[in-house]
Amino acid sequence: MSSNYGVTLLRVALGLMWIAHAILKLLVFTLPGTAQFFASVGFPAWLAYPVFAAELAGGVALLLGIYPRQAALLLVPVMAAAAWVHVPNGWVHTSPGGGWEYPVFLVAASVALWLIGDGAWSLRRSTRFVP
Repeated sequence: MSSNYGVTLLRVALGLMWIAHAILKLLVFTLPGTAQFFASVGFPAWLAYPVFAAELAGGVALLLGIYPRQAALLLVPVMAAAAWVHVPNGWVHTSPGGGWEYPVFLVAASVALWLIGDGAWSLRRSTRFVP
């Protein structure tokens, strides 16, 4: 029973981190600034907008427990791409340009949540696309 609450803690913390990552793009870097960054690393600039939406919607889904396993899994490619962009900057995320430790941790935590379950207090429990 207590493991269910541990999963909930992971789910809520992960949801808050995804939301924070999205809000950073909106309020600090701005969406046009994020688009410019995407273009500077070889991604289409317009991709910044759906990435922002995915991070925000996915974070909210995790926070509220709305199909959290699927939401976590669907967010993995977003952060895997971020990790790939930051690999040349080194491991520590505080490195100039940001390292890859934070994005890789979010990938690992998202995959872990997908593997272990929804946790307690989920509004809409996962029923398919799970191992």
